[in-house]
Amino acid sequence: MDFPEPPIHLSSSSQQLWRMTVQRYELAEHHLRILQLLCEAWDRTQQARAQLDEEGLTVRGAEGGVRSHPAAAIERDSRLAVARLIRELDLDIEPPRPDWTGPPPLRSNNRGGQRARKAAAG
Repeated sequence: MDFPEPPIHLSSSSQQLWRMTVQRYELAEHHLRILQLLCEAWDRTQQARAQLDEEGLTVRGAEGGVRSHPAAAIERDSRLAVARLIRELDLDIEPPRPDWTGPPPLRSNNRGGQRARKAAAG
């Protein structure tokens, strides 16, 4: 089976996440766009984290006071986006075991879940 390749602008860790996701889940075209946003948000989180590690959590303000580093807000917002996009794609649902005979998880698009449901039905 041919799987869509990750966008080349993604980091190697995001490309790995992309490949693992498209192999494990059945994704429609609009899911691939959401997956790309997820990977980009993950990259942005990592970029902000690296900047904070290098420059610290605070910066001097224009009036000499100390304030939060702008990258802290970028990291926070990107982490929230990652969590929401994982939920949007139903990647936060534990895939069913192959020997599971109970009902499938609701809303899951997991490839393993699709196979388990087909096997149970036929």
